Amino acid sequence: MTSIYSKEYKVFLGRLRQARIDAGLTQADAAARLKRPQSFISKCESGERRVDVVELQRFADLYRKNLDYFVAKDIEK
Repeated sequence: MTSIYSKEYKVFLGRLRQARIDAGLTQADAAARLKRPQSFISKCESGERRVDVVELQRFADLYRKNLDYFVAKDIEK
């Protein structure tokens, strides 16, 4: 089965999850701090829900990462 996501977006999803782990947070921890349900974090990390730029800034602030960390600049096409 072919993925509906580009290679770059898959890398973004991996970085989103890794940033949370690096911050020492569970999905439930991150959700509580963002005042969202745990399913929001799960759906964002799995790609079931697209992350908009405002949400990405909130994730970056929470995880103490620059926005550049999440952008897949170094992926071969």
